[in-house]
Amino acid sequence: MNEAQIATAKKLLASPKKIVIVGHKNPDGDAVGSTSALSLFLKSQGHDTQVIVPNDFPDFLKWMPASDDILMYNQHTEQANQLIADADIICTLDFNSFTRVGAMEAPLTNAKADFIMIDHHQSPDDYAVLTYSDTTMGSTCEMVYHFIDALGEANHISEAMATNMYTGIMTDTGSFRFASTTAKTHIVIAHLKNTGIKHHLIHEQVYDSSSPERLKLLGVALNNMQIFPEYKTAFISLSQKELDENKFQKGDTEGFVNYALSVKGIIFAAIFIEDRKNNIVKISLRSKGDFNVNLVSRAHFHGGGHNNAAGGKSDASLAETIRYFISILPTFKDQLAAHV
Repeated sequence: MNEAQIATAKKLLASPKKIVIVGHKNPDGDAVGSTSALSLFLKSQGHDTQVIVPNDFPDFLKWMPASDDILMYNQHTEQANQLIADADIICTLDFNSFTRVGAMEAPLTNAKADFIMIDHHQSPDDYAVLTYSDTTMGSTCEMVYHFIDALGEANHISEAMATNMYTGIMTDTGSFRFASTTAKTHIVIAHLKNTGIKHHLIHEQVYDSSSPERLKLLGVALNNMQIFPEYKTAFISLSQKELDENKFQKGDTEGFVNYALSVKGIIFAAIFIEDRKNNIVKISLRSKGDFNVNLVSRAHFHGGGHNNAAGGKSDASLAETIRYFISILPTFKDQLAAHV
């Protein structure tokens, strides 16, 4: 944060305010962690806060401190709309466009509050009084730490706040293995550790609590994997029938795409998940090095994200979506071949 941003933040938060903190649709570890950590911090500073997310989040995140206090918009719409309308400040975390919040787009667009955006995705919209955007950051949770530090309050980060920030940093950096993990990230982690957090227990809660059904679904996903060595590409697909047969629950496919990316020689990976309820195919793209899946997603799958991790969707059938994906691979052959 620069000096002007810090001054704006301090002015906005100089007196107790009604603050709504919003995360994106289908919240992940970074969204839940960043919103909950910021809420806990602002409460400690005397503000009245409420976290609102568009819909539910996976069970493997529901142990996190203050996660019980998160309000689901799709379950408490009237209450959430009133909180948004009455807010003095609305903080939007881990997204930078109202299109990422589903049905919450209208009430946020009509809100009279001052907006604070904290986010690490590309191409932020211009709706906030304070836009703290940094695409070099591996997670919004790391940005929340720097936001608190810029206010001169890093020494007041509690174990609960630190637990949530650590969770978001861990999940969004692929357990610290992605290129976005920097020396600064590890310095932040060291401070969070000093609050007393149990990093091994956090890891167990997130990664070592799979249901038998999830592991069986992973087996199906791996069996469906297709590899194209000539394009250094692999992808996984899951049909609605396969999801139903394995009692799919929200969050069960989290991280599946990384198995495709872990194949030796693979630079570009994807997962295609059929969603008949919404009549779409959900798509996650991952890459290594400087192959930019954000550009691929924006150009072909109505999405976007980061250089090495992006999401999108297709309105075509699962089979048609896969055929289309295979058809565009020759477009990227030279780029992918350049990777050793």
